[in-house]
Amino acid sequence: MKSKTSPGDLAGSNSGLAASHNQAVILRTIRWHAPISRTELAARSGLSKQAVARITEKLIDDGLVVEARRRYGMRGQPAIELEINPEGCFAVGVGFGRDHLTIVAVDALGTVRDRIHREVRYMLPDEFFAEMKEALKTFRRHAIDESRLAGIGVAFPDWLGEIPFIGMPEAYKSWRSVDVRERFARITDQPILIDNDATAAAIGELTYGLGVEIRSFFYIFFGSGLGGGLVLDGACYHGTTGISGEIGWLPVTLPDAPAGERVQPLGQVVSLFILYDYLASHGIAVERPQDLLTLDARGKRLLTQWLRMAAGHIAEAAIDIGLLINPDAVLIGGRIPVTIIDELLGYVREALSRDLRPTPRIHRAVGSEDAAALGAATLPLAHALRLESADPAQLTRSPLRSDDTRSGNRVQRDQGRSR
Repeated sequence: MKSKTSPGDLAGSNSGLAASHNQAVILRTIRWHAPISRTELAARSGLSKQAVARITEKLIDDGLVVEARRRYGMRGQPAIELEINPEGCFAVGVGFGRDHLTIVAVDALGTVRDRIHREVRYMLPDEFFAEMKEALKTFRRHAIDESRLAGIGVAFPDWLGEIPFIGMPEAYKSWRSVDVRERFARITDQPILIDNDATAAAIGELTYGLGVEIRSFFYIFFGSGLGGGLVLDGACYHGTTGISGEIGWLPVTLPDAPAGERVQPLGQVVSLFILYDYLASHGIAVERPQDLLTLDARGKRLLTQWLRMAAGHIAEAAIDIGLLINPDAVLIGGRIPVTIIDELLGYVREALSRDLRPTPRIHRAVGSEDAAALGAATLPLAHALRLESADPAQLTRSPLRSDDTRSGNRVQRDQGRSR
């Protein structure tokens, strides 16, 4: 998805000490404005034409940029237009949750070249890493040039195996003691970049979705649980201990609940697993998001009732987010099918229209049901293409555990954070 407008022209430096910075400026400008000529690059970046010519030649030699076509119809020599080379680099993105595993291979433009998906509840560590090993073999054969693989991005839920979920087996607690990075090192020597699943979805949206138009937003992520990602001025904000955006802990009021149970965390009221449990209590078995699209008339009525209930709580959360952070918008996305998100959004907007307080704009995220995996693939691409979302801390981060946040451990996040 290309932007019609940029978040502001990027400023390069004509100093000889700023080569790396200037390459980043040129790459970002090409990405935002492609196809673009060298003359236009100089005007937008503030660099001299000679510097732009030198940098673009290197980027072409490195395979990251291609000369796409000549632009005719203007005075003088026809301008040669530049674009990001789709074959310039590749990335693998992993979206892992308590109910699924999605692995994608993407090119430099974020286009999916291959996809492996499994709907499975509570996959254990050995099975997960076996699936990863096989997926990488498959991608090497059919989807990617491994010599141009920028890395593997992994979107994990934090506190995996620690927070109790509906139907979670005792064996799933084994995730608490897994050294994720050490296990990846057994199967690949590629860089591993790790972030929270909701945060990864937000980064993907920032890079390839509504982020081209909206530079500050809160992303409400529907998965087996409910998560959130916060983007401020084009940068993902993690917070001191890495838990920024954990909207599932936000308290909500349930007026009809018994006394003493009327205040509950939002994540215990609204999520995919909570929806499945609600339908199961009415005799309707749903195991995966796509099952929601094949409900009979009674099932659809129950789904609508639940969505209306959920919409009231999400609207309240959106108002709180708007008053506290005041982002450009609140986005809703994740594993719920698009048509159902659209129905939910309609009810959220109805609820917001009845409230007299200031309300943020609400949009469906562009990212699909694979938002976490696609966002995870964005992590290594951002480093390879010097995008604003590149965060060095993702190269050392591991999924959060209770001890990390209780002790105030920064989980190596703030080491060299990119803004």
